[in-house]
Amino acid sequence: MFKAVVFALLAGNTAYFAWIGATSKAIDAAAWLALLTLFVAETRLAGRLHDRGRLALRAARLAAGAAVVGATLRYVFDESVLDTVNSLVWIAIVVLLEMQFRYPQVVARSRTIFTVTALALYGALGVLVVMWGVRAEWFDAYDALVWLVAFATIELDVIGADTARQRTTPG
Repeated sequence: MFKAVVFALLAGNTAYFAWIGATSKAIDAAAWLALLTLFVAETRLAGRLHDRGRLALRAARLAAGAAVVGATLRYVFDESVLDTVNSLVWIAIVVLLEMQFRYPQVVARSRTIFTVTALALYGALGVLVVMWGVRAEWFDAYDALVWLVAFATIELDVIGADTARQRTTPG
C-alpha cells in the first residue's frame, strides 16, 4: 500500500509539472517515473519474463533513460544548477541499483564501498531537498523528497533481496 501511495504521488507530481507548463521538468519526471516502474517490473518479474519481455522492458528503459539524459542536458543549458546536480546524483543512484541487481557478487565483495557510496548519494539528495526549501521552491523540495522516499524504499528492497539470497546461497 505504501509503495502504491508513493507511485500515485509521483504520478501526480508529473501531471502537475505538465499542467503548469514546465516542459523539462514534466519530461524529466515522466522519464524517471517510467524508469522506476520498469525497474520494479523487471526486478519483480525477473524469473517469469521470456526473452521478448526482457527485451521490451530494456528497450523501454533505454528510451526512458535517453529522456532523462535529454532533460539533464536541458537543465545544463538552462543553467539550472540544482536540477542538474539532482539529475546527476539520481543517475549515479540508478547505476548503483543496476549493479546491485545485475552483479550481486561484485557488490557483495565490495559491500562497504557500495553502502558508503549509496549513503553519500542519498545524503546529497537530502541536501538538495533542504536547498530547495531554503530557496522557498516548495514543490521542488516536496517532489525531491517523494523521489528520495521512493528510491530509498527500492534500495531497501534490493538490499533485502540480496540478504535473503546470501542466506539461501550455499558456500
